[in-house]
Amino acid sequence: MGKKAQATAILDSVNSSGRHYRDSLPMIASENILSPMVAKAVNSDLHGRYAEGLPGKRYYQGCDDFDSIESLGIESAKRVFNCNFTNIQSTSGTVSNIAALKALAKPGDTITAVSTADGGHISHARMGAVGVRGLGLVTYPWDIDRMEPDIDASIKIIRETKPNLALFGQSVFLFPTPLRELADAAHEVGAKVMYDGAHVLGLIAGGQFQDPLREGADVMTGSSHKTFPGPQGGFVLSDSSDEKFHRKLNNSIFPGTCSSYHLHHVAGKAVALAEFEEFGSDYAKNIVSNAQSLASALAAEGFDVLAEDRGYTASHQVLTRHGEIDSGAGRKAADLLEKSGIITNMNMLPGDTKAMQPSGLRLGVPELTRVGMGIDEMKDVANFFARALIKNEETSKIKSDVREFKSNYQTVKYCFDEGPAYPGLE
Repeated sequence: MGKKAQATAILDSVNSSGRHYRDSLPMIASENILSPMVAKAVNSDLHGRYAEGLPGKRYYQGCDDFDSIESLGIESAKRVFNCNFTNIQSTSGTVSNIAALKALAKPGDTITAVSTADGGHISHARMGAVGVRGLGLVTYPWDIDRMEPDIDASIKIIRETKPNLALFGQSVFLFPTPLRELADAAHEVGAKVMYDGAHVLGLIAGGQFQDPLREGADVMTGSSHKTFPGPQGGFVLSDSSDEKFHRKLNNSIFPGTCSSYHLHHVAGKAVALAEFEEFGSDYAKNIVSNAQSLASALAAEGFDVLAEDRGYTASHQVLTRHGEIDSGAGRKAADLLEKSGIITNMNMLPGDTKAMQPSGLRLGVPELTRVGMGIDEMKDVANFFARALIKNEETSKIKSDVREFKSNYQTVKYCFDEGPAYPGLE
């Protein structure tokens, strides 16, 4: 293949991927789409520029306009998250976690966190940021029925191990963490408290989940592209009024973990923050109501939906079990659903030990909500699931019906200038 043909083939695949998502039901809980104004900021000359440092304190010339952009974004983030300190430079949620760990702990310190087997993120594990920072890890006992850390047992662990840092939050995140009690125990033994809100940051900002910075978290990290509907990137947030602590957090991003911090994405975040100030509360509220409606509809169709006794979910996620523990049933279900026009991800559920052969699925509704679907449409979505996984209908027929259904939801909502949700595709 010639080099030009190779480049053309790559762009063809880019467009093919876009059409795949446009014509399907994208239900991966960590994904979202861009508004037209955010996309314009991301697809700008800023993508190749540098601005190391903070507004007004740069190592490069030519940053006056970007100083204005970042300053506006910082002040908007303070309003959105109701806090005294924000850093909007991080390039991802994991980078935000690495930076926060750098600021809050040193190699050899002990950290407590949710196990990956119970839904903790890989950056909370020895295989991820915790290991990179050289921290000793102790995981919380897990309440399977409530899908949260076991409060009494976790408090006991904190008091016995006396960690330097207590980390909360997870990647499988159905319900708010009982943070006040756990944070009190952590502070009692002299530990700092960190809350990873990557998945639920938009729900927190929209007043629909919990308020970690008022419930005991010293630092909150998060992603800018999940329930918060911006470009890929991250945040580091704190309500501390200690300027020395602010400098420590800023230094953990630059020069700690980022040199170039992707100025085009920072500009996109700043626009997304402005849009969230206007539309975020409604968006967050509708995400949660859609997730709850989807969970109920899936249960009515005959699926095993986790956490029935708690109303299934209080977030953007729904968990379904499709077979025995470690059976690989989740993997098989995800493959069959994609053939039917529904994009999901397999996921370990309580009891699973094999990450590539789990029994469950993790479903998310941020993107479906963003294109204007509501609680009635969640019943239609659940019916597509049932046709594929229970009634065993022909996948090509389901896929065709999904495409027709999705054709009615092609405009991105909850933004200043509504426009094509999947632009530039033939």
